[in-house]
Amino acid sequence: MSLMEQIYKEVIVERSRRPKRRGAVDPRTHEQEGLNPSCGDELNLTLRVAGDRIEAAAFEGQGCAISQASADLMAEALEGRTLEEARALHAAFRAMLRGEPPAAELGDLQALQGVAKLHARVKCATLPWTTFEGAMQGRSGPIDVDVEPEAELPS
Repeated sequence: MSLMEQIYKEVIVERSRRPKRRGAVDPRTHEQEGLNPSCGDELNLTLRVAGDRIEAAAFEGQGCAISQASADLMAEALEGRTLEEARALHAAFRAMLRGEPPAAELGDLQALQGVAKLHARVKCATLPWTTFEGAMQGRSGPIDVDVEPEAELPS
């Protein structure tokens, strides 16, 4: 295992065990539940969006280390970004999970780069993003990554 792979593994373990954005945003403007029945991951994402800027993001839930680390890293990365910037970040994240080189703007999200080699775990890493999409679209009811196609964020 290379030094970078070891560092990324440590980031995933640390962020899943001691997430920085676990909890709920209050007051919130958006809330969405996401599920990955294949792995047992459950996520409830809350956001506060003012105008076109994400002021706060947090999550609650349970699941594997990849889903929990991904949710924590995503929530942290979204805070303070415009919706357009969030769309670009999401596109860069998806590209990385398809095996493309990670974009610099991903920052700590690059820790999930190795998931691209673990096809069964890609849904774990993308659950928070699919849940975010549902929240921004105003979806009702839980988002199930086993039946939801990966959609684009609304413009």
